[in-house]
Amino acid sequence: MLGSAADAEDVLQETWLRWVEVDLDAVRDRRAYLVRITTRQALGRLRTLRRRRESYVGSWLPEPLLTAPDVAEDIELAESVSMAMLLVLETLTPTERAVFVLREVFELEYDEIAEAVDKSPAAVRQIAHRARAHVAA
Repeated sequence: MLGSAADAEDVLQETWLRWVEVDLDAVRDRRAYLVRITTRQALGRLRTLRRRRESYVGSWLPEPLLTAPDVAEDIELAESVSMAMLLVLETLTPTERAVFVLREVFELEYDEIAEAVDKSPAAVRQIAHRARAHVAA
């Protein structure tokens, strides 16, 4: 979602710092609470990164994340697929990207995504539809 393993780790650490300060007895659904915190941290990070890239003169490419076994052909394929997906995700707005990743990758329900991005479930369905159309194009 963020295009960089380092940025993802930063968001994860910020989420953890917020989580350890929470009164767990006051949290009804811990999973939903963590999804909400993480999504908001990631959206904030995306907005910050977008502002930084707008002032950057050179071309920006996201950092590919290798997930395949250490075999030369598999690595090459994984790099190209990973890079392609990151470049496609870059065309989405931060909210579209968050909705797309939460729905398509983590298979969260629209109601849960709506809470995480502060939108109505109907708006989230429309955003997800639009994001899928952009990715398919």
